[in-house]
Amino acid sequence: MTPPAPRLKAPIVLTHGILGFDFVRLAGQTLFAYFPGIPEALSSAGTPVRVARVSATAGVAQRAADLKAFLDREFPGEAVHLFAHSMGGLDARYLISRLGMADRVLSLTTIGTPHHGSPLADWSLRRVVPLLKPWFALLRLSWQAVPDLTVAGCGEFNAAVPDAPQVRYFSVAGRLEPSWRKWHFHLPERYIHKREGPNDGLVSVASAAYGEATDVWDGDHLDLVNWRSPVPFQRRGGQADYVAAYVALARRLADLGF
Repeated sequence: MTPPAPRLKAPIVLTHGILGFDFVRLAGQTLFAYFPGIPEALSSAGTPVRVARVSATAGVAQRAADLKAFLDREFPGEAVHLFAHSMGGLDARYLISRLGMADRVLSLTTIGTPHHGSPLADWSLRRVVPLLKPWFALLRLSWQAVPDLTVAGCGEFNAAVPDAPQVRYFSVAGRLEPSWRKWHFHLPERYIHKREGPNDGLVSVASAAYGEATDVWDGDHLDLVNWRSPVPFQRRGGQADYVAAYVALARRLADLGF
């Protein structure tokens, strides 16, 4: 059973990773949610919760600008807490450090964020992006997200984007135990494990660790946002467990006086 969520003094904004979205709706009905069940749980005690939508494939700088525009529209002049999945954590760090938002972000909790890059992004830049470049050009889409997620790209990012001393930084890393139930992450998990150790199938624990404290959750990169398994009739794991984990993140903020 999911424990009750605390009521925070400031809103929570959830932000997605590469190729992400907020909600997919049709005729007023939500078909898919990037954070299924999580906004509802976090807002159950009255804390305002919103899910941001930023560019799915642009680089960090553009996505951070999109996030700033969202905050200015939804919570003008207000302070917020950010819960950011995957690349969204880099967007949030850039927002705070480079876009003058340090006085409006009280805390940032990154979830499966490749703070030191992902070897899989390096592989994709060599093997996948060259094949897809014509399609990106045809659709007028940016592919800057991929180089921004490489090990070298994140190294440059970290040198140029210092933390703000008044903001509290926390993180979550995922640790996947390979099994037939996780066949879809088996090859990338092995590829990253040989180079950086335990990982969630896309981001290593070492790369995701950041800030004052790092919680390690068992699961793959999509478990961390409570997604169901793509295999019919098979769930990714206990949905309530991941919802409860997000409630625990909010509870930590409440215990700190937020």
